[in-house]
Parts: sequence; C-alpha cells; structure tokens
Amino acid sequence: MTTHAPQAAQSVTLPTTLDEAVAALAAMPAAVPVAGGTDLMAAVNSGQLRPAALVGLGRISEIRGWQYLDGHALLGAGLTHARMGRPDFAALIPALAASARAAGPPQIRNAGTLGGNIASASPTGDALPVLAALEATLIIAGPGGARREIPVSHLLAGMEMLRAGELIGFVRVPLLHAPQVFLKATGRTGPGRALASVALVLDPARRGVRCAVGAIAPMPLRPLEAEEWVARLIDWDNNRAIVPEALSAFGEYVAAACIPDPGPAEDGSAQQLPPAVLHLRRTVAALARRALGRALS
Repeated sequence: MTTHAPQAAQSVTLPTTLDEAVAALAAMPAAVPVAGGTDLMAAVNSGQLRPAALVGLGRISEIRGWQYLDGHALLGAGLTHARMGRPDFAALIPALAASARAAGPPQIRNAGTLGGNIASASPTGDALPVLAALEATLIIAGPGGARREIPVSHLLAGMEMLRAGELIGFVRVPLLHAPQVFLKATGRTGPGRALASVALVLDPARRGVRCAVGAIAPMPLRPLEAEEWVARLIDWDNNRAIVPEALSAFGEYVAAACIPDPGPAEDGSAQQLPPAVLHLRRTVAALARRALGRALS
C-alpha cells in the first residue's frame, strides 16, 4: 500500500484585513481562500484540488464577530460553528445556532465557518436552509474597497456568482424576535451529514411563516405555497393557535412540494416514487410538521 501526499501550495498569504485578502486574491487569480479548511482540506486530501496558492483568512478579526445594524445582525463570514452555537448567539438567532451545533463533531465545529459553509454550497450545509428561511443577504467584498449585497438564495441558486477577487465578508440577517427551529435527520445517532433538514421561522410582524428544506436538492427549497397556506390558518392574535390537523397537513404539503409525485408514464399509467424517495418524502413531512409545532408551542 502506498500513500501519496498532497502537493504543497506554492505560497501562503496571511492578510489581516478583508481588503488585504481581496487584494491578494486579485493579485493571484489561481489562489484559493481558506478559513476553517474543513471542505478545502478534504478536497486536497482526496486529490480533487491542488491549489497553487492559499490566502488564509484566519487572522482577519473584523469577520470573526457580529454586530447590530438597523434591526439586523451583521455576521462576520469568519464566525465558527462553535461560536455560533453558544448561548449568547442562540438568543440572537436560535435556528442558526441550532444548525451550528448540529454541524458535526467538535473538531469540525471549532474550525468550520459560516462563510465557508456558504461558499462551498454543499447541499448538506446545515446553515444554508436557515439562511434561506431567514432571507439573509451577503455583503461581498471586492477589489478597491468595493462592497455589494446579494440575497444568499441567489448565490446558492447560481443566479449570481462571486467574481474574480471577491470574498464573502458578512451575512446580514433580520432579527425577527420570534420562534425559529432547525431540525435534521442524519440516519445515524449523533452528529452526521444530513439526509434532510428543515428550517422554519415565524415572522409575526408580517404574519408569515418561512420554511426551507435542505440536503434533498442542490440548494435549499422554499415551499412558498405551503408557507402562505399555513400562515392563513394561524390565529396570530390568540397565542398563534392552530388546529392540530393543520400541522400534519403542512408537513405533507411541504414534502409534496419539495419531492413531487412523478408524472405519468409514456403509456399514461401512474408512476410511483421509488421506496427510498418515498421514505425521504416522509422524513421531510415529519421534520416540517415537528418544526412548525415547536415554533408555535
């Protein structure tokens, strides 16, 4: 048995400000930014990636915390899952804290970052459905001190992409001051990669429900019609009461929207979902039902 060590990067740059990092990336188009490195090193070790240069983001203090801004939380892209899982952050954005605590074992939570979770855009990224349900926006840092803002859903859907020399600097999240829930199914006991996940947030000011389903598609899915339907059934003026039957119906509505029945076969006969897909749809329904029940309890 032989072991092939990954090829070392030609150079490593360690900027201390966001603009310095952007300048380094602009000067070295082949360079790869790295923060926690949980996804990058897995790609290097498997031989899928051989970076010619690295721009380390770990010394940029401005992106490792958060601040309040006009009813929003401005989260630095360098926030680790471990930091987001702490009680003070959980009081701010409960669903994002729950997703951070579920991100994996301690070594992953201590290293992995919010910005890395977004930039790698893995379908099983736990933070992604939460950010989609919260309708978060990204503040992108570009050359020459430029900043632009895009919805996180646009980046995840490929509607807008990071340009050469750009970095995710911050994530702007609205503070709803209302119940939020994140649940995921892993198929195993303890932390693991999600088979399906659901993020659900209430927006009492707009009398709305926002839900996003993760891990079952390349990007988080928003069942908009199911959101609108169940929001009309909630008694917002009476402790957000809802009839129990509506919880189950909501779960089924979400699951059917995200994993629809197949169309008819060429001969016109009805087709059935494969057993594994049918099980996944039932899992999504259960997660959505439980998430709404917890948010309203």
